[in-house]
Amino acid sequence: MTKNRPVFLELQRIRLPIPGVVSILHRVSGVLMVLSIPVFTALFAQALTGPEGFAASAEFLGHPLVMVALLVLAWGVLHHLIAGIRYLLIDLGWGVDLPTARRTAWGALFSALVVTLVVAGGMVL
Repeated sequence: MTKNRPVFLELQRIRLPIPGVVSILHRVSGVLMVLSIPVFTALFAQALTGPEGFAASAEFLGHPLVMVALLVLAWGVLHHLIAGIRYLLIDLGWGVDLPTARRTAWGALFSALVVTLVVAGGMVL
């Protein structure tokens, strides 16, 4: 066995292929969604306490930083959905070859971004 392996890895020099980037972002978006569950559960419970609780929840959700966080979460949900559909199709054997995998990975990235921008436009209106 040859021992030409590096002693250490330079993480800044590693260039993942685009399907790898989509895979990592799929995991990150899943973690974002799971971490948001307690926050939205608490907001929902507060909103159900009555008109004052609903107003407090609406005021919290109207804060500009919270709206940015909601936009990031919207991207997470959309990316997770689109990349998940891509992975289901790959599991069925469609798009397994490298050129198709690269095209669908770029498609998943851009379509999630475009739909997120559409959602952002709806948030502004």
